[in-house]
Amino acid sequence: MQTDSADFLSQAEKLYGIRPSARQVEQFGRFEALLVEWNARFNLTAIRDVAGIRTRHFLDSLSLFQVLPRSGSIRIVDVGTGAGFPGIPVKILLPSARMTLVESIGKKATFCQLVVEELGLTDVQVVKARAEELARLPEHREQYDFALARAVAALPILAEYLLPLVRVGGAMIAQKGTSAHRETQEAARAMRLLGASLDKIIPVELPGVNDERFLVVVRKEAASPALYPRPAGQPVKKPL
Repeated sequence: MQTDSADFLSQAEKLYGIRPSARQVEQFGRFEALLVEWNARFNLTAIRDVAGIRTRHFLDSLSLFQVLPRSGSIRIVDVGTGAGFPGIPVKILLPSARMTLVESIGKKATFCQLVVEELGLTDVQVVKARAEELARLPEHREQYDFALARAVAALPILAEYLLPLVRVGGAMIAQKGTSAHRETQEAARAMRLLGASLDKIIPVELPGVNDERFLVVVRKEAASPALYPRPAGQPVKKPL
């Protein structure tokens, strides 16, 4: 990374107890450079400056380690990953994880695949698909320890996307803003129908960011009925 990367790394340690290795620091630096380069041509994300990338992309993604384990061969799916958030930063810090990045927009999926190759990440699958399609496939349905999503949909809709992918005993983690508590109440019925319940809501602190941010953790307690997720478009038009 650039010379002021020490700030980002010290913040990661202070906030989440994370100490990246030299190899991981190198991977974050390469990821940052690729994101800046591609953003200039393809408008992958609204955040283009280096400070914003480090805070609102990298640190925000790493906040998930307030819930995720720091080791172990767990299986994670990141739905609507966009330019690779939060899945790629999580994978960098947890190289033993088996990561699936799901993105329906071709140029973003292509970028994610490039990053995976450039960073030398292993056990990462990039899937160009909609969440509703993925959860219908036996190799993905209820196969994941954790399902992640950031800025994808309101929680009642997101629950229908994510929970059918989570194994019983696993969890979905939704990164949410100021509406987290209201959305959680609105999603209570969806969680119940899909075999899950709210575990906890964890506040997230980001340096220099005044907006409220939270991790909504939902535990899977029973198998999701085969009816869900409904065909593409229905979860949005008629949320559970």
